[in-house]
Amino acid sequence: MGRQNNSSTEDLETSLLGSRPRSQFHRGRIVPANFYARETEIVAREMLGTVLECQTPDGLASGVIVETEAYLGEHDLACHAAAGRTSRTEHLYGSPGISYVYFVYGMYWCFNAVTRSEGLPSAVLVRALEPLDGLALMHRRRPRIKSDVDLTNGPGKLCTALGITGSLTGRSLQRYPLVIREGEPVADDRVEVTARIGITKSANWPLRWVVRGNRFVSRGKISA
Repeated sequence: MGRQNNSSTEDLETSLLGSRPRSQFHRGRIVPANFYARETEIVAREMLGTVLECQTPDGLASGVIVETEAYLGEHDLACHAAAGRTSRTEHLYGSPGISYVYFVYGMYWCFNAVTRSEGLPSAVLVRALEPLDGLALMHRRRPRIKSDVDLTNGPGKLCTALGITGSLTGRSLQRYPLVIREGEPVADDRVEVTARIGITKSANWPLRWVVRGNRFVSRGKISA
């Protein structure tokens, strides 16, 4: 009996699901475009607890967003927009509520939600998810991964697990194949703000939001 109580307490502290089945996590309406048409920092904070879904011919995969980073525009040297408007960054300058998906290290895709107004290049990078739907599909896409925790605890990992690729960049996040739904709000006392991870420019800016203690958060080294 004691073990069961301890396990339940640990689940509540390290998971947004707690001890509930994944099917019981609230999935609300698709987040409208005007949600993203605000300051990037506000959007990054409020994306915690929402649900990122990707529908492909293989099926639906989704997860609760537990870690985000804000990238603020041309004055933010860690943002791709610091290089100006190019073929790579074109969608960063697009309408709020579209996707910006880019390739890194010649290996991984990373997913961002574009924010603010058209012509003001900024976005929220989704760094980690707590898996919800399509767990078996995620494991097929990442066959070497044994633990559910390691499926989506990084921006490249979650894109592989959900089937997000560069073909989905510039798409509206209000219709499939890629959407973000309302989930369950995360209270302020469960949120931690830190410097962003793995960058060298504008490295000390406090623009990373995480669900405090959540075991699905990425393990990268904080930049400052």
